[in-house]
Amino acid sequence: MNKFDLQNKTAVVTGGAQGFGLDIAKRFLQSGAKVIIWDIDEKELLKASKKLNNSNLSFNIVDVSNYEHVKDTVSNIIKTSKIDILINNAGITGSTTSLWEYDVEEWNKIININLMGTFNCCKCIVPSMIKNDYGRIVNVASVAGKDGNANASAYSSAKAGAIALTKSLGKELADKNIAVNAVTPAGAKTRILDQMSKEHVAKMLSKVPRGRFLEIEEFTSLICWLSSEENSFSTAAVFDISGGRSTY
Repeated sequence: MNKFDLQNKTAVVTGGAQGFGLDIAKRFLQSGAKVIIWDIDEKELLKASKKLNNSNLSFNIVDVSNYEHVKDTVSNIIKTSKIDILINNAGITGSTTSLWEYDVEEWNKIININLMGTFNCCKCIVPSMIKNDYGRIVNVASVAGKDGNANASAYSSAKAGAIALTKSLGKELADKNIAVNAVTPAGAKTRILDQMSKEHVAKMLSKVPRGRFLEIEEFTSLICWLSSEENSFSTAAVFDISGGRSTY
């Protein structure tokens, strides 16, 4: 497993208490970064902190869908620290049901966490990156944002929005030492699969030519490179990690 050089860098990882986010935090710490994990679940944050057990780790209880909450948290952080890396990982899949039967409140919740959460974090953190003339932002989208998954219209729409946001913001910041990229994983072995029906999970797997789900460590390696200084040219791009499901 490659070790990336993230010495003297501070990273914010949203949805960092479990799944992708927790493994990203772990690898960042191993690579020398200071890591601040954000999550809405205090219990999971405490468990994650205990599990990682690293003096360079801290956490905040944050609802990324609440702009004022995000803004206040960022303001407190930048009083004493810079933010070099932002991983917008927080997200939920929601119910697997047809669009016309989708609960409106649930639809809005999925959009607010997956898309508006990404917007809120970028809006609040990018100004400090511009001031420091350095930043690496990775938005965790999904192959669903490219293809559109049947019975997952809210999630697919939110992730498609995150892809478009990435392209726009990356171009807006292209004249600075700030890279903004998205990743589009296929299904992975995380707890997010537990939110879906067995039938939906089986259908997802059937579309992957490699015939298996993504391993978390494979995903994290891509995130680490995109978050490092080695990624000095790629920006406003979408990096596919779908096992051959998507070829664009």
